[in-house]
Amino acid sequence: MQLLLVEDDLDLVDALSRVLASRGLAPVCCADGQEALALVRKRSFDVIVLDLSLPGMDGLEVLQRIRDAGMRVPVLVVTARGTPVERVQGLTVGADDYLTKPFDTEELVARIKALVRRSQGVEEFRCGHLQLDTVTGAVLRSGRPLDIAPREAAMLRTLMTRPGRPVSRDDLFAAVFGDDASQQADAVDVLAHRLRKRLLGTGTTLLTMRGVGYLLVDELASPAQEPA
Repeated sequence: MQLLLVEDDLDLVDALSRVLASRGLAPVCCADGQEALALVRKRSFDVIVLDLSLPGMDGLEVLQRIRDAGMRVPVLVVTARGTPVERVQGLTVGADDYLTKPFDTEELVARIKALVRRSQGVEEFRCGHLQLDTVTGAVLRSGRPLDIAPREAAMLRTLMTRPGRPVSRDDLFAAVFGDDASQQADAVDVLAHRLRKRLLGTGTTLLTMRGVGYLLVDELASPAQEPA
C-alpha cells in the first residue's frame, strides 16, 4: 500500500512511521504542504494522511488543490482543529475522514484501512458500533478489535455479513463448527447466549427468531426490540 503522511511534527512522524510500518503501511513522509502537493502530482498513493497546520501551504489548500485536479485519492485529515465548523470545512473541501489529535494509533490504522477498502470497492459491514474488517476478518468496535473468543467471532462475522436477515441455526453451526461431530445440536444456542452478553454496550443486539434462527439488530438504526 502506498501511503503519504503529511505532518510537520517530526516526533509524531517518527512515532507514526514505526506504528504504520509494523502494520505493513510504511509511509512516504513529508512536512511541507508544497512538497506534499508535488509528491501527489508525481506519484500514485492509495491514501493520504494529512495534517492541516503545515508550513508552506495549509493542509486545507493542499486538499483543495488535490480535488481541483480531479484526484480522488482517499484523504484522512488528522489535526488539532477539532471544532464542528473546522470539521465541516475539511469534509466540505474533500476530506474522506477526520481524526482529531490526540488520537489512538490503532484507530488511525483502522480508519486508513477502511478508507482504502472503500476506495477499492470492498464491501463493508457495520452494525451499531461494530465494523467487520473484511480483509483480516476481525470485528472492530470503534476501530479496536472486539475482545471475544474465536467461535463467538465466527458467529458474529456470519451474522454481520447478512444484515437485516435472520440466519438459521444450521448455517451458523456450519460457519462456526464446520463438520465437528463432537458438538451437540444446541451448541449454537449456547454460543449465542455468550455472544449476546459480549455485545452489551456495542449498539448491537442479537435476537432469537423462534423456529428460524438468529438476527443481528443495529440499535442505532432500528427501534428497540426485546429478544424472543
